[in-house]
Amino acid sequence: MHTQKPLLPDTARRTAAWCGVVLLVTGVVAVAVWLCIVFKTAVTPVLLALLGTALLGPVHRWLTARKVNRSLAAGLTCAVLVAVVGGAGYIVVTALIDTGGQIVASLKDAGQWVVDHLGVAGDTNVNDLADNAKSLVEKFGASAAGGLLSGISLVGSLVATSVLALLLTFFFLRDSDRAVNLAHSVAPRGTGDLVEAMGRRAFEAVEGFMRGTTFIALIDALCITVGLLILDVPGAVGLGALVFVGAYIPYLGAFISGAVAVLVALADRGLVIALWVLGVVLAVQVLEGHILQPMIQSRTVQMHPAMIMIALTAGASVAGLLGMLLAVPLCAAAFGVIGELRKGYGETSPATPTDPPPDVSPGPSGA
Repeated sequence: MHTQKPLLPDTARRTAAWCGVVLLVTGVVAVAVWLCIVFKTAVTPVLLALLGTALLGPVHRWLTARKVNRSLAAGLTCAVLVAVVGGAGYIVVTALIDTGGQIVASLKDAGQWVVDHLGVAGDTNVNDLADNAKSLVEKFGASAAGGLLSGISLVGSLVATSVLALLLTFFFLRDSDRAVNLAHSVAPRGTGDLVEAMGRRAFEAVEGFMRGTTFIALIDALCITVGLLILDVPGAVGLGALVFVGAYIPYLGAFISGAVAVLVALADRGLVIALWVLGVVLAVQVLEGHILQPMIQSRTVQMHPAMIMIALTAGASVAGLLGMLLAVPLCAAAFGVIGELRKGYGETSPATPTDPPPDVSPGPSGA
């Protein structure tokens, strides 16, 4: 019987099928991002609570392993979270307030040095540049606040978001043992184990990123602060605090905080000390990239620097500074899920025939 020849070759049909899959996934992701933007007031505390749970989950598990009641362990862990975040925030804010004016003045002097020695246009006024930069930052901050807060006051929104995130962290920690049952109950029939594995892998990626980044940020800030104190650079503690905060934005944060430290040293201590500061910053970055990250974050999802920069850009375009902070851990979780999907479907993809193949061997002669 004559079979009709397909209209398109097999390669074209496969390409079309993959294009359809890509378009479908892109549409789903776009709708998910749109929903997150629409319900940002509820989504932001949930994401912050997940990050807090990932950071302090080992503390809760350590307490429950010693027969502490789960609710009491979650409450103690949240108290630790408040103490650590509050103490770190107080130290960072105090250091920046105490040395912020000195750092800004040093940056102005460094800008003037660049204007005087690098042949920039003679009518350039550093004060005008500073004023323009300040107005630009104010406009950016106003637009970001207006987009994120939708008319609610900044302080009130931050307090409400922090309290809600803290309460959600408590419930996430207390009821974390029910997550497996929840995954199996909402998953389609026969896919409960795969959904559980995907959830575990995504949370492990976020957990590893948060713990590793916090530890690396602390080491970077201590090393650079000690180096700046030895070199007698003004505002060393504030610059170290800036390094600690900037470490949560990979690459970009380290570049900005290191550049600020070098410019402050250039303005107050001269070119030689600025070069020494640059050497300290580069040495710390080499230590981080070649020793700390491979040792501390070896179990997390590793992403190419180009992918991290794309994620940071996308996060900034969606939610500003908050988007930049959340972009990398969310991408780490997504890569963990994709890896688990590939592994799960890779194990079940080879078709195993259920019926034995027909016997085509020739029978005995004369049959």
